[in-house]
Amino acid sequence: MADANPTVGELFKAKAVTDEQVNAAVDAYLARPETDAHPIADGYLLDLGAAVAGHGWASQVVANPESSPGLKRGAVRTAILLARAQRD
Repeated sequence: MADANPTVGELFKAKAVTDEQVNAAVDAYLARPETDAHPIADGYLLDLGAAVAGHGWASQVVANPESSPGLKRGAVRTAILLARAQRD
């Protein structure tokens, strides 16, 4: 992880982020989509709202009232894993 701002997925692969932490971030977004500074791992924050807004497919799925809760969870999880975490 040479990048100063790795993706959450890179942190996950390096075991710096757990599945529980990713699930907590998904839950936090679904409860409050405007969340902007969610602690994703020790020393890292993630702007959840920006992560989903910046992922075209995820933002479309979340905005679609016909999307199932499971599809929304999966889309948000994908957006979070692809987003770059910021050092806090």
